[in-house]
Amino acid sequence: MKKESKLARKIKRFLKRLGYPRWLHHFGPKTYRLSDHVIALVAIAIFRLSLRRAEHLLGMFGMKIPTYSALCKSRKRIPALLWQRVMALTAGATHTCVAIDSTGISRTNPSHHFVKRMDRVKPVKSYIKQSSLFDVKRRTFVALRVRSRPRHDSKDVNYLLNRAEVQTTLLGDTAYDAEWIHERCFKRGIQTQIKPRKNVRRGFYRRKQMKHYSEQEYHQRSLIESGQGAYKRKYGGYTLAKKITAIRAEAYCRAIAHNMKLRS
Repeated sequence: MKKESKLARKIKRFLKRLGYPRWLHHFGPKTYRLSDHVIALVAIAIFRLSLRRAEHLLGMFGMKIPTYSALCKSRKRIPALLWQRVMALTAGATHTCVAIDSTGISRTNPSHHFVKRMDRVKPVKSYIKQSSLFDVKRRTFVALRVRSRPRHDSKDVNYLLNRAEVQTTLLGDTAYDAEWIHERCFKRGIQTQIKPRKNVRRGFYRRKQMKHYSEQEYHQRSLIESGQGAYKRKYGGYTLAKKITAIRAEAYCRAIAHNMKLRS
């Protein structure tokens, strides 16, 4: 019970700092506060519960928990900006060195890769694409971009960099070796440590950034692989949600839980 009360206090403190209202809406009767919904959804991510089991289990411990149908609706209605701002508080204020990478979240359990290795009927390859910005010093997730279908990794760079205060270094693999990424980072004073593509030397800003490329510093990028592995092992590498709004909320809740565990 001590851990649950500590989690509730943290969530309420975050929402108060961000200036969010007490209620999720201002129509009709109000039974549960916004903090009750957020606490329940983060607890679902931590304990890997379904909506019905979360209502039953957390209610047994005396927590004020909305019904499973109310949680299902609030997971879709809570704006992504709220999740982004709460995750930013848990990740820290400034970030000197960050890594960028993407991973796939399976729509089914077991995953596509497991079924393929078991030599069963080959399933339709469909998964959620999740791109992450990861602080390699604090080991926390700084920003997320969740897509309902696969896209090229470089498509999410602008979105992620606009939601983080990167100070000095951006680490990335070969998929992010694009001239426009080097240009944007150079103009913001960020040194890119991106592994160059073979036989690609053209580009004014690429050549400028490659003057300070360090193979030793680039290998810190593997820390984001470790972070994504820990994210999946602790909270699951699949999602059973159907709507992209619910999938996005679930991904943010898992990242918030990961960051809070490191800060506790």
